[in-house]
Amino acid sequence: MAAPAATMKAVVYDKPFEVAIRQVEKPQILHPDDIIVKVTTTCICGSDLHMYEGRTAAQPGIIFGHENMGIVDRVGSGVTLLKVGDRVVMPFNVACGRCLNCEEGKSAFCTHVNPGFAGGYVAMGPYPGGQAEYVRVPFADFNALILPPGTEHEEDFALLADIFPTGWHGVELSGFRPGESVVVFGAGPVGLMAAYSAVLRGASDVYVVDRVVERLNKAKDIGCIPIDFSKADAVDQILKLRGGKEVDRGVDAVGYQATSGDGKTEQPNAVLEALIRVVRPTGGLGIPGLYVPSDPGAPDSAAAKGYISFPFGKLFEKGLTLGTGQCNVKTYNRYLRDLIISGRAKPSFVVSHNLPLSEAPSAYHKFDKRIDGYTKVLLHP
Repeated sequence: MAAPAATMKAVVYDKPFEVAIRQVEKPQILHPDDIIVKVTTTCICGSDLHMYEGRTAAQPGIIFGHENMGIVDRVGSGVTLLKVGDRVVMPFNVACGRCLNCEEGKSAFCTHVNPGFAGGYVAMGPYPGGQAEYVRVPFADFNALILPPGTEHEEDFALLADIFPTGWHGVELSGFRPGESVVVFGAGPVGLMAAYSAVLRGASDVYVVDRVVERLNKAKDIGCIPIDFSKADAVDQILKLRGGKEVDRGVDAVGYQATSGDGKTEQPNAVLEALIRVVRPTGGLGIPGLYVPSDPGAPDSAAAKGYISFPFGKLFEKGLTLGTGQCNVKTYNRYLRDLIISGRAKPSFVVSHNLPLSEAPSAYHKFDKRIDGYTKVLLHP
């Protein structure tokens, strides 16, 4: 009789607005290129809330968690660059490192992992997430980024899995050049990272649009100009501050769950329309905010199928460029790691809570409701 499989604790999706800590099977080496990582820090992402709220096709039983770091516990026979005991952080989008897109630096669009691109997220690959005690990392030599040993910069390095590179990517997608002005819609973790990246890259002015006071205060703390869109139209406020002059670049860090000024009425095209209004002719828009091909909770039948109307004629008339898509984390993460090590960057200013894994169900509820200033939650198994 075979011995029972070893188990571990993990955050499992039960149904909309409900996750639980469950005993699940501990991951095993399934391919020579795999490693098993003992998770030290895993983050709750705003994208996780889309699944948590039932706004995706996520099925009960999925293990959440696509922002993971930890210590290498086991290595497959084909792994050559990593060893047991290495401290590593993984990109949220798993990639093979060998296909055409990976070879061209577009690891977010790995065709080998297709139809998905990540672990622990619906429709993004067959890999269980890392909000657990252990996680399996495929194609490990390519995906795992080695970090200095010890525990220094743990909060900062954890953000290399997703939000720091994604914020940087949003600015990159916009075509930004040093000295230009930028507006970022959304001051959640990714939006704050986009604003922070623009500051690090030499923006002249950075405007950050949101309606949550704690978020706007964080934006102000890093030298940005907060714009509260619950008080008046955001574009009008920015144009008034600038004497009618538009900004050079715009970043959408909100995505398909954008709202009107009351914060309650969903308007999926709200940010896209605002960006087209506020960015100067021949400027650029970066869209790292999540848009999905189907949305079970959409406010109308078109948005439910991923169709969103926006003034394309005005986009064309102004000659605006538009860049979209998931972040190619591998393009940026080693350089952002080195900015952290050198002391030039400290993205962990967005972290609001460090909690044990056992508190994940409560943390999801509070993060979803923005209770007690929950902005970015790090879980520690």
